[in-house]
Amino acid sequence: MANKNKVPALVGAGIGLAVFLAVALLPALLYGGYAGVLLAGGIFGTPVTASIGVKALIVFGMVLGVTAVASLFAVGGAAAGAAVGALLGATTPTSKKAEEKA
Repeated sequence: MANKNKVPALVGAGIGLAVFLAVALLPALLYGGYAGVLLAGGIFGTPVTASIGVKALIVFGMVLGVTAVASLFAVGGAAAGAAVGALLGATTPTSKKAEEKA
């Protein structure tokens, strides 16, 4: 990534994470928890009892779901921010000394 696209990409990543918190946090927790229940059922057998191992797998699934979806939103937002910055021609301001030397 070029240096001129760094700020728009960071702003896009921040906006992507804000959208994740507003829209996708709860579904990521729910689907991750469901994946944890399925994993616990596969390892410990069904019906799933409320043991420490099962609870740990469910929490692991929830954390993994949130982390995966948040990273997708952050990368998507950064890509969108970099694209918008490139389309708008966002450049970093140069100093007068650098302009005089050129």
